[in-house]
Amino acid sequence: MSGIALATPYLDTDADQLSFTLGRPAHEALAVRDLTIGGTGVQLRLLGASHQVFAGPVRETVACLPGVAGGLPATAEQDFDDWAYRFTAEVGLFAPAEFSARVARIRSLAEEHPRALHGVFPGSPEAVTALTVERRDTGLGWRTWHTYPQSRRIVATRTRLEAR
Repeated sequence: MSGIALATPYLDTDADQLSFTLGRPAHEALAVRDLTIGGTGVQLRLLGASHQVFAGPVRETVACLPGVAGGLPATAEQDFDDWAYRFTAEVGLFAPAEFSARVARIRSLAEEHPRALHGVFPGSPEAVTALTVERRDTGLGWRTWHTYPQSRRIVATRTRLEAR
């Protein structure tokens, strides 16, 4: 799915402003993609403040949220009914050429992926939020990327939702 040129400025202007929460209600989305994977409903949501993924019992939000302190955990785990959830996040700082090459790879991956959603924020073709989701042996897995051209940082997350 090709990227969406977003007609709004992004609200999270640096990786340190992102927070991680579970169970939040839907925030106003700039773009939404609904999917069913292995019988599980999945909704990928691009926010002006980053992303939400709703999958089965999980409502994951990684975003700049009012009243929620910034900073992502390296890992987070939680059980939901008959599901085991695991989230990981990494923040990388890159030299200019490496940052540009990585953003180009992220955009290409999202454009070629059959179950993806990504948007490019105004002001820079390297200001991107991208989400992909896959079926796994006993559940789902999704990845997200948030790119910050002003600081050349990329936040990459991986989530697994496994049936127990």
